[in-house]
Amino acid sequence: MQIHVVQQGDSVFSIAGLYDSTPNAIIEANELETPGDLVIGQALVVPIVGQFYFVQQGDSLYSIAQQFNTTPQQLAQVNGIQAGMTLPVGLRLYIPEQAPTPITANAYIEPYGGEVSENLRSAAENRAANLTYLAPFSYEIQEDGSLKAPPLDNFKEIAQQNDAGLMMVVTNLAEDGFNAELARTILSDEALQDQLLDNIIQITQQVGFQDVHFDMEFLPPEMKENYNQFLRKAKNRLSAEGLLISTALAPKTSAEQEGAWYEAHDYKAHGEIVDFVVLMTYEWGYSGGPPRAVSPIGPVTEVVDYALTEMPASKILLGQNLYGYDWTLPYEPGGEFAKAVSPQQAIQIARENNVSISYDEEEQAPYFTYTDTTGNEHEVWFEDARSIQRKFDLIKDRGLLGISYWKLGLSFPQNWLLLSGQFSIDKK
Repeated sequence: MQIHVVQQGDSVFSIAGLYDSTPNAIIEANELETPGDLVIGQALVVPIVGQFYFVQQGDSLYSIAQQFNTTPQQLAQVNGIQAGMTLPVGLRLYIPEQAPTPITANAYIEPYGGEVSENLRSAAENRAANLTYLAPFSYEIQEDGSLKAPPLDNFKEIAQQNDAGLMMVVTNLAEDGFNAELARTILSDEALQDQLLDNIIQITQQVGFQDVHFDMEFLPPEMKENYNQFLRKAKNRLSAEGLLISTALAPKTSAEQEGAWYEAHDYKAHGEIVDFVVLMTYEWGYSGGPPRAVSPIGPVTEVVDYALTEMPASKILLGQNLYGYDWTLPYEPGGEFAKAVSPQQAIQIARENNVSISYDEEEQAPYFTYTDTTGNEHEVWFEDARSIQRKFDLIKDRGLLGISYWKLGLSFPQNWLLLSGQFSIDKK
């Protein structure tokens, strides 16, 4: 796959010619509804075998070979040039296709209003082939140890048809969000825990789940060891039934990190107890906060590198958002929340308001500003092919188990093309 950032004067025809592709291939790959009206700064994925690289100032065949995990000799041979020659700036080099990296890929899917919309059903059908696990969100723990189930629709059949497994997501969610006191009740009572695990096992057998995923958040800090002990008990019970166990972890950079979301999440213990974890490496830019990239590469990398000091890379799924936010300015704490947008929606907003898309090199994320029809200023941060590629590079560089998406139903075709082009998805 080839990533191309639209410049002034570009068209799908000129871009296709640049990479020996076709306009229709570019239109279909990027689901372009207005192919004659591209947005400056928009990142497109061009479906070709391998990719092209345009030589920049200071490049050498050796530095380019290192960047793409190949050798100067192979690059010289493929491109018909001498290995020791000085490369002119702007020279187009062909980079051969690399062997795909095997990974585990999960995606949460969250039905609303007690039913599965046609959009969510379609998203599950279209993306399950790219997944190891499909994770309906969520089974909500009740005070008596029972569970309130999400609508499952035909997710089981979709998973089976695509050789994907089902992940049972168990949360301490209540009407007002993640509930600390509900968690305290469960984690303080051995009998309630036993009842909860009995119910979980019964549901896994009825539905056919392969992994039980505990996403327990906003826990009282003093419940850290209680949570660890509960997970040890759960691991013993679930392993005996042939089930995997996983957890979701708040994005920490040290064991001593303070805050209600962090203190009871013990990276070291989870790394020892469960089969794998999901690092929730997103929401630095969040709906109630000031405008910022949702998953800036610097903080994401810091969380991953801390996690690697507490557990093996083979147990880590990198959390990745499939959305961005549109903030109304000026941002005021406690004021209007930002609106969630898909990457495709963000590009549409930029096109409708005739503004170009910029890219923050430090955050490694695209953004733009615009003025709406009522005169309000907006700032939009989202994900594109470039930002997701940086996360894929991090997964490969650190040797992580894979990726976990929050969440299906938001259009981001470039992500799935890059994922399938660089990784082979483990199937369960």
